Amino acid sequence: MKNSVRLINYLMFSILLVGFISIGCYGQEEYKDPKNKALNETYPGGSFYEVQNFAEPVSKKLPKNIILMIGDGMGIVQVYSAMTANGGHLFLENFKKCGFSKTYSSDNYITDSAAGGTALSAGIKTYNGAIGVDPEKKPVTNIRELAEKKGLMTGLVSTSAITHATPASFIAHVDSRGSYEDIAADFLKTNIDVFIGGGVKNFEERKDGKNLSKELKDKGYQVLYKIEDIQNVKTGKLAGLTAPEHNIPMPERGEMLVPATQTAINILSQSTKGFFLMVEGSEIDFLAHENKTPGVVLETLDFDRAIGAALKFASSNGETLIIVTADHETGGMTLNGGDYTTGKVVGKFTTGSHTGVAVPIFAFGPGSDQFTGFMENIDIANKMMKLLKLK
Repeated sequence: MKNSVRLINYLMFSILLVGFISIGCYGQEEYKDPKNKALNETYPGGSFYEVQNFAEPVSKKLPKNIILMIGDGMGIVQVYSAMTANGGHLFLENFKKCGFSKTYSSDNYITDSAAGGTALSAGIKTYNGAIGVDPEKKPVTNIRELAEKKGLMTGLVSTSAITHATPASFIAHVDSRGSYEDIAADFLKTNIDVFIGGGVKNFEERKDGKNLSKELKDKGYQVLYKIEDIQNVKTGKLAGLTAPEHNIPMPERGEMLVPATQTAINILSQSTKGFFLMVEGSEIDFLAHENKTPGVVLETLDFDRAIGAALKFASSNGETLIIVTADHETGGMTLNGGDYTTGKVVGKFTTGSHTGVAVPIFAFGPGSDQFTGFMENIDIANKMMKLLKLK
């Protein structure tokens, strides 16, 4: 698999993906700016990685651990584009229990990631832009907080800034998703065990002059900045801050999401009471906003390989439920052509924004039968809470 990943990084992709690196310098919402939209319809194909089959554990009825994996902006077309690009197979094919999530928010048919993330974390519909608060702007308790209160270990992993809307929904309570420094400060109000993502600026280059990384160290966290160092951590509290804001997209980002996911699982699985982990493939959304098929494909493939890492653990562990879903679909993407033999994908987009279509849900492990058919996005959170006996 390592050789395949190296091949993906060949310069042929760099030529097609000109401009991607600039996202690493964006403000947290700048990827949505229409000036960054550059139609790029064809992923030419490349090398394939091997997909393993994993046996789904059947001995347990209830999970001890839950890994929630969110492909931001990932609709069924994004999934199928990646499947085509990898010769017709993904790790996602190990998931036999499937359903669909209705993603609308409390004030809009088309949700944003803040309201969508809050629905998945707290089990309530709220307004677009809200992070961990209800439509009246009152704080709502999320699943990570409930798990922490019960003594489970908890973690967050994201390719975006860790203060961005989706991961923020599992840690913070603010009226507006743009309150990044307030969101960073909310990390200090929790006992989260592991978090890995970008966003150094929100912790260390703040208007209030505080250095939250120092405060994290004072609380016993190992604060590290390079994935090479992060993946060597075996135990203890870990804050991995891997970029000033968002991490750069694939292929330039390289190996970050897979080792970050593995590291979080390795640390959290030492808990005797269980754990809750959220892993976000954030930049499927970013590249769909920009209508770049190659970027969507590469980000979804990267997310699928992280799913493979989670599956490897869950299959052998026997007590872990994995749920893979999205907060919404981005781009109104469809496929006008493809080739399984080469991995070529021809994509089209109807918008540079989010859409209102239902998104897929995939589940594997104890309790997976609870995630089939059509359901509200808030049902996912409420079912997870019930399965872990959090309320």
